[in-house]
Formats: sequence, structure tokens, C-alpha cells
Amino acid sequence: MTRVAAVDCGTNSIRLLIADIETGAETGSDRGGQDAAPRLRDVVREMRVVRLGQGVDATGELAPEALERTFAAAADYAELIRRHGAEKVRFVATSATRDAKNRQVFVDGIRELLGVEPEVITGDEEAALSFAGASSVLPSRGQEPVLVVDLGGGSTEFVLGNADGVLAARSVDVGCVRMTERHLRHDPPTPEQIAAAEADVDAAIDEAALSVPLKHATAVVGVAGSVTTITAHALRLPRYSPEAIHGTELSLEAIRRACTELLEMSRAERAALPYMHPGRVDVIGAGALVWRRVLDRLAEVTDGRISTAVASEHDILDGIALSIAK
Repeated sequence: MTRVAAVDCGTNSIRLLIADIETGAETGSDRGGQDAAPRLRDVVREMRVVRLGQGVDATGELAPEALERTFAAAADYAELIRRHGAEKVRFVATSATRDAKNRQVFVDGIRELLGVEPEVITGDEEAALSFAGASSVLPSRGQEPVLVVDLGGGSTEFVLGNADGVLAARSVDVGCVRMTERHLRHDPPTPEQIAAAEADVDAAIDEAALSVPLKHATAVVGVAGSVTTITAHALRLPRYSPEAIHGTELSLEAIRRACTELLEMSRAERAALPYMHPGRVDVIGAGALVWRRVLDRLAEVTDGRISTAVASEHDILDGIALSIAK
């Protein structure tokens, strides 16, 4: 058994997973042997909203105050990693850092704090890790293609895969932070702002469809904070509960209704919701807009064959941890 630490640094949040990687023999899997897929046993899961991508869409650079917030969280994570004795560490950075002209400042700062080289991964690599994380804890559908949608702060990944792995993937530059900063500036947003954001999302879905045959999907799984928060809203949870959210399958109609409600609420109304993380209050409306458009498009291209969506609490962070075992 190996103890590993995975860090996912995105546009909105930075997350840490310290976990023990167990083989099939260690978990009692009847598949047994060295061929059994490794599983994760959580030791620590942490999430901080640092908004590293603040202003990147407009300026092309990471803001000094955003770097300061991110480095403070990374220092805390470094202490947790030392305290819990992780043997291997992998730090992955995604959309905001990919887009930033001054990303070397970020890379140097993380290296100094954690003693590892942060990897600024491509959209395709991000997609593959997201699929690996989501599919690791969901029931297998064999050779039936499943679409995993990772709705982040700066980008959204569309990944079609099956039991053999990724079949096709595409990362596009729409996310809850990017769409909020670019379009949804009023509280609540105006119809004109919503229409402009939807046009961007539709264009991004068109781009993703050039690489990913969306019509072949037999099921859809949504991951990351926007999707899980929308699910919490649809379920009217008394508090945010990963256990209640993970694996929940809802009708597209129920999800659309939840998305529309969140999009049309004021910031004050969203902040009052018991399951709303303070760091998501100002961007969840844009996340809801993106998720609604994606699901509407999937219903269209599959002729209504996809009528539900599943939310997963396991995503790229789990994929990063599992990749260390390989």
C-alpha cells in the first residue's frame, strides 16, 4: 500500500487528496492479482476557493493577490502532506495557469513550497484524468460509451469513454469563472447577458463535438463543484453532503429547473442556501448556465435517449492520485 498526495489547482479552487492506494488483493477484490485496478482510501480531502483565475480571461496574467491566496493554501497543504507521510506527490494545474503569460511565477512558487514540479497539463490530459477519476467509482457500463463532463472554472472537458478507457476528448474554454467575468456582471444577470453567455457556450459545444461524437453517449456524468452544487440545490439538501450527492441520478427536467433557479437568483439569495460554498456564490449562476446548455444539447443530439444525468464527487483529483500508482 502506497500513500500519495494529489493536488488539483484549477481556476476557482485548489484541492488536496491524500490517499492510500490499495490493490485488488488489499481490498479483497475477487479480481485479485496485480491486474486488479487500484482503489483509493481517503486520508484527507481539502478544498480552498482561491480564484487563481481572477481576471485571466481579460488580462492573460495571474493577479498578484490570486497568487498570494493560492500560495497560502499550498503552504497549508505542504504541512498536511508532511504530517500524513505521503510518499509521492503530484501537483497538477489546469485552465487558468495554461492561459497565463506569467505562469512561471506560479510554477516557481509552488516548487519552493511543496518541493515538487507543478505540471501545467493540457486540456486533453485534464480530460483523461477527469474520466479516470469519475469512472473509478461508478458502476461499469462495459463497452457502452459514457460521457464525462468536467465543468470547471476556466474550461470544460468533454470525455467519451468506456471500460477500455478514453475514446475521445476535448477541452473548451468555457467555465463558471470565465463566463461570469466575461458576461454575467449584473446581479442577477440580464437576459442580454445570459444570451451572450449561452452563445459562447453553444460555440464551445460545437467545438467539442468536432472531436467527441456526443450522439454516441449512452449516459452522462457531471463532475466538479458547479455540478455537485446544482445537484445539492435540486435535492434541497439541508447542508452540503458529498455522500448524498455522489452517484445521484436526476432527470434532465429536474436539473434544468435547478439551473434556471440558481441563474436567476441574486447573490444574496444564493449565499443564503445552506449547501452553497461561499466561494461559489458569485459564479454558480454561470456554472448552472453552462450545465443547462450542455444537457439540452445532449438531449437534442441523442434524440432524447439521454434523459438523466449522474453527479460524481470523484473527478480529476482522484484521477491524479490514481495516476501516481501507474
